[in-house]
Amino acid sequence: MTLRHFVRKPAVAVVTAAILAAGGTAALLLPQTLSAQTPVIPSVPSVPSVPSVRGLPDFTDLVDLVGPSVVNIRTLERASASAGPGSGADEQMLEFFRRFGIPVPPGLTPRGPRQDRGPSEDPQPRGVGSGFILSADGLIMTNAHVVDGADELIVTLADRREFKATVVGADKRTDVAVVKIDATGLNAVRIGDVNRLRVGEWVMAIGSPFGLDNTVTAGIVSAKKRDTGDFLPFIQTDVAINPGNSGGPLINMRGEVVGINSQIYSRSGGFQGISFAIPIDEAVRVSDQIRTTGRVTRGRIGVQIDQVSKEVAESIGLGQPKGALVRGVEPDSPAAKAGVEPGDIILKFDGKEIDKSVDLPRLVGNTKPGNKSSMTVFRRGSQRELSVVVAEVEPEQPQRRAAAPEAPKPQVAGAAKALGLAVADLSAAQKKELGLKGGVRVQATEGPAARAGLREGDVIVAVANADTSNVKELEAALAKLDKTRPFNVLFRRGEWAQYAVIRPGR
Repeated sequence: MTLRHFVRKPAVAVVTAAILAAGGTAALLLPQTLSAQTPVIPSVPSVPSVPSVRGLPDFTDLVDLVGPSVVNIRTLERASASAGPGSGADEQMLEFFRRFGIPVPPGLTPRGPRQDRGPSEDPQPRGVGSGFILSADGLIMTNAHVVDGADELIVTLADRREFKATVVGADKRTDVAVVKIDATGLNAVRIGDVNRLRVGEWVMAIGSPFGLDNTVTAGIVSAKKRDTGDFLPFIQTDVAINPGNSGGPLINMRGEVVGINSQIYSRSGGFQGISFAIPIDEAVRVSDQIRTTGRVTRGRIGVQIDQVSKEVAESIGLGQPKGALVRGVEPDSPAAKAGVEPGDIILKFDGKEIDKSVDLPRLVGNTKPGNKSSMTVFRRGSQRELSVVVAEVEPEQPQRRAAAPEAPKPQVAGAAKALGLAVADLSAAQKKELGLKGGVRVQATEGPAARAGLREGDVIVAVANADTSNVKELEAALAKLDKTRPFNVLFRRGEWAQYAVIRPGR
């Protein structure tokens, strides 16, 4: 299954369905008297009653309230002068099939590469999406993928007026864009509080699925803070979302916008009961930066992170799996200057708990570059407080390639051998390349060490929360362990650090 963004406008297929719901009642008949042989039923503790649902919600007033604030966005592109008769609607259908990996039906001919023979006089239809009015003077919010690559934008209001629009700015990371039309006195939406949104709450969407303007669908909130990306915890719903709904509002029962409909979870490219919306508080934060500076700035500290598994958390004394495991630290990055080390687990950032690893990039990304932030890290069985100056996100740098490992003579004596480890001290060149003061290089593995995932070339830097700078320290640390209990090993593989749990008895 894959997450789908929807931009293109395929051929319209209308399917009607009727759902009948029926309810019944049951009566329990009890005798007026009990015989001597009838057992006495013991009393049962009372259970708090749950308010019964008294019918389905009525969305008519919400449609009247929010409908005038929802717009249709058509995107156009200047097709090449050599484009043949297969353009237009067929071209939109082809793009739809390409985007979602659906086989192209007979009769539709894929277009060749775009020729630079000059643009045609009239822009050709490219796709369709939705949006909603942010301000009375014509600011409109939509998805970045709706406007991406378009040569022209046409915004159609609910009263059928049309305007050419310009893109104020777009942020692909969060899929948020702001466009502007030359109009005044428009009906702006009311922004809701995502923190008040509850799972099971009714919500409604208005948009242009398959180009059908002002289409209303409804459902419930299925989940909150659903992880589908680095920077956004999505709202999951079962509201019907289809191609053309992208960029439209998700509305609560108070008539407030709580999200932007953006993606679905689908095997076919069509709606299958799971859709995702960008939380409106995140979208507004991004749009405010776009409107002020034309771009979005994000913070970074320069770490590569991973999730903390239950097994690792228990073995290192953390208890429950939480935080972000630091697998690597970029040289000269804010994290490196703050003293963060591979193998650390970041538990808090600026006083906010890191429950899952994805929480960290969101918190750091939302921090203003130059801000001095506090961090709580778990290292070798205890917590430490660090201070880091957040930098601004920059283009990704190519990863350094580790030098070819040298092959010092392996040492296989003692406790390491019993675990299936052949190890050797790091050379000075290897320490410099890896940025380590010490460590023990794995030359070969078998038995418990191999089953734990260790392999040739790994560098062990700690055992059971104790640093191991050389083979002698490794042997000393292993000798102190209970040979019947599993223990953790912190090791480097290339530039990244991770944990393994060795079970001696298996």
